[in-house]
Amino acid sequence: MAKRIYKDRGTMRKRMVWVFLIFLLVFFALVSRLFYLMVYKSPEYKKKAVSQWTSIVQIDPKRGDILDRNGNELAISANVYRVDLDLNTLRAYMKDKKISEVAVSKKLAEALDMDQLEVLKTIKKTINGKQIGAAILARRIEKEKADKVRNLDIEGVVISGDTKRYYPNGNFLAHAMGHTNSDGKGLTGIELVYDEYLRGTKGKKISETDSRRKDLPYSIARYEKPIDGYDVVLTIDQMIQHFAEKAADEALRVNKAKAVSILVMDPSNGEVLAMVNKPDYNPNNPWEENLSYEELQQKWRNRIVSDTFEPGSIFKVVTATAALSEKVIEPSSYSVVCNGSRRIGSNTIRCWKTSGHGTQSFVDILKNSCNVGFMDVGEKVGAEKLNKYIKAFGFGKKTGIDLNGEAVGIIKPTEKITNTDLATISFGQTNTVSCIQYMTAFNAIANGEKWIRPHMLKEISRNIEGKEVVYKEYDKYDQKQIIDKNIAEQLRGYLEKVISEGGGRKAFIDGYHIAGKTGTAQKVINGKYASGKYIASFGGMAPANNPKISIMVSIDEPDPSNYYAGQIATVVAKQVFYDIFNYLAFKTDASGEEIAKSLLKDVIVPEIRGMKKSDALKILKDNGLSADIEGDGEYIQDINPKPGYTVKENSKIILYSGNGGNYNKEVAVPNLFGCTQESASKILRELGLRVEYTGQGLVSEQSIKPGEKVSKGTLINLHLNVIGD
Repeated sequence: MAKRIYKDRGTMRKRMVWVFLIFLLVFFALVSRLFYLMVYKSPEYKKKAVSQWTSIVQIDPKRGDILDRNGNELAISANVYRVDLDLNTLRAYMKDKKISEVAVSKKLAEALDMDQLEVLKTIKKTINGKQIGAAILARRIEKEKADKVRNLDIEGVVISGDTKRYYPNGNFLAHAMGHTNSDGKGLTGIELVYDEYLRGTKGKKISETDSRRKDLPYSIARYEKPIDGYDVVLTIDQMIQHFAEKAADEALRVNKAKAVSILVMDPSNGEVLAMVNKPDYNPNNPWEENLSYEELQQKWRNRIVSDTFEPGSIFKVVTATAALSEKVIEPSSYSVVCNGSRRIGSNTIRCWKTSGHGTQSFVDILKNSCNVGFMDVGEKVGAEKLNKYIKAFGFGKKTGIDLNGEAVGIIKPTEKITNTDLATISFGQTNTVSCIQYMTAFNAIANGEKWIRPHMLKEISRNIEGKEVVYKEYDKYDQKQIIDKNIAEQLRGYLEKVISEGGGRKAFIDGYHIAGKTGTAQKVINGKYASGKYIASFGGMAPANNPKISIMVSIDEPDPSNYYAGQIATVVAKQVFYDIFNYLAFKTDASGEEIAKSLLKDVIVPEIRGMKKSDALKILKDNGLSADIEGDGEYIQDINPKPGYTVKENSKIILYSGNGGNYNKEVAVPNLFGCTQESASKILRELGLRVEYTGQGLVSEQSIKPGEKVSKGTLINLHLNVIGD
């Protein structure tokens, strides 16, 4: 019996142990669950709980302004309003007031001047079949509309402050400045690159609500003030930008071009003073209707930074720098004979002047942009050394300018450069560059030695009590010496002769000493040179002895009847230079009369002999010329200068009148370089001269020199050529 009692007690003890273990396990499970809920999941549940009994409205900060270097506003943010929907509260309100979604959407649509179906769609919006708690109904509305919505007194419709981006000058500086999206975030240009400074920090208002999402009258709301964005001050000078914009618009129209780009810089520090691409767009309305996204991207594309091209003869300054630096030529004794082409291995590479330039000095090959001369110079420099300078000037890599979408360009590796490649690279073919790359390299010659990173930012600041306080200045110059000062000075002297005596004469302004180089390059499209499609470029600096301004003009696909850079790109640069000279009060060593005369257009004196005085005077006036008449006769018997001479606009022509029908039959042969066959024929026909042509393209040479006097009926032989200087 005692044994059985002992067994029962042992069984009970075991059972109690098992029960205890089970209770312990359950207790541990409960504690673990509580720990999981109260500690591990606490932040999540707290967030859910807070969202259930609080209302949070985010408040956008005011986006910082974009200013030019003188404080002029280029982009500003104005105070407007936004309408958000607290959909949980709105649903409770509609249920309580027994108002349908359609009725509410109609009221809101009328107040906001929106499509009712769009408003209804927002109210009924779901995600994965579940109703959402909040939605944006309207952004950046004016006070009048905001007041209309407020007067509807619909619970769940939240009106708060908002900001709207304005570009007060419309298309002005569009590609460089860029634009924002509907949320005020930078998408392109400066708006994108400096978005982190411009956008500021959002604020928020948190208030406690009841079960219907109404604010509790006794709760304490928490308000976090938004921090407005910093202002971005650019290196751009609004007035210089205006000059460049005006000139680019005119060049686009006159040359019937696909595009025109103008870049103005301070070569001493890499600051961009003006950057223009035409055609452009209005950043106030960047999302133009009927354009695909790809078409919009092309319209927003900053071609100065993002597009590359074979530079043509403007690249010859790099070859010249390499030759002078490596001392492979002595400029004072250098001589080369250009017969119009040069044999490189099995290839014959032609100069743009196929009849040849004859014997040329080093200065001559720059002035006349002789390809044969530069093939000879390139051969003397060699592929390895030439590429050393090409890379030192920054080609083949990004400049690091503070704009998005910068292109790299293509530079052929030294080990892959054949003798033919070396020849074409030397005068600006094969490799590709961007405008900003070229100007950065060109500036090293202008400032005398240094490669300096180009930049748009001058400083980041904040307006405090009406005064701009600087937060951060631009400091990423990364400058490095790449050439010798003396060589840069020597080269600038040669480039000044290009403007005063050579192919850049149409950029000449008496007294201001401009140095520069033209380039006319046939475009490469799908790997082939495209017939009739050119890029006419010009790079210039002034004053030549100590440049303060550098300018690049690029005209893409001008009218194929007049595409030569020396005829069209120089004219554009000349106008921009002159506007800047006046604005910045550059010193000159010429009189006002001499400067004014050099700015006038060239005019070929028309044939008016044998005409009545009244008819002759009208033709002169139409050509921008005036006249003094000697004699009392009814007809014009002779004039001075003779027909065919080139004079400046507003020049005075001396007319000799008489009563007889006879008149002097002597004329001057006009300068027809760069004319099309059609325009040359018209000029010669009106002068009474006969003409014969060889070749195709533009007039590159004529059988009788300009200015020589000949009799009417004389035959002039003109050679046409595809000019790619």
